[in-house]
Amino acid sequence: MHVPQLKTTDELAAICDTMQAEGRRLVMTNGCFDLLHVGHVRYLQLARNLGDALLVALNSDSSVRTLKGPTRPITPEHDRAEVLASLRCVDFITIFPSLRVTDVINVIRPHIYVKGGDYTVESLDTGERAALEAAGTEIRILPLTPGKSTTGIVKRFNP
Repeated sequence: MHVPQLKTTDELAAICDTMQAEGRRLVMTNGCFDLLHVGHVRYLQLARNLGDALLVALNSDSSVRTLKGPTRPITPEHDRAEVLASLRCVDFITIFPSLRVTDVINVIRPHIYVKGGDYTVESLDTGERAALEAAGTEIRILPLTPGKSTTGIVKRFNP
């Protein structure tokens, strides 16, 4: 299925530049979003409220396997992108193959970067944080919804 919100990093860089010229702000987050749950939805809605459009940089299947193990992802990347695209709060999606989102940040240079409360600014990957600082991107940490995680869901099915 065609997902119109799915864009290349070059397309997103142009979108971000246009938004900047219009005085609008692009918010970016990233992650696996393997089994979409209420914690994800609440987080994405909060993130979207920080700016004028929300970009989700989605880990590719290969990067999810490396990060989470050989049984993940449960849902293939294009299916995950389609599910995310169905949320009103998600304006754009890009799929990235690397373990870190640094290259995406370097190309797009979002205005605001958001991570969940399991991170602090200090605990962000040093390369990602350096790219964000070089781009002048505001970093925001949003609270997690307690007890809501894909890993927790998976553990309930595979104790």
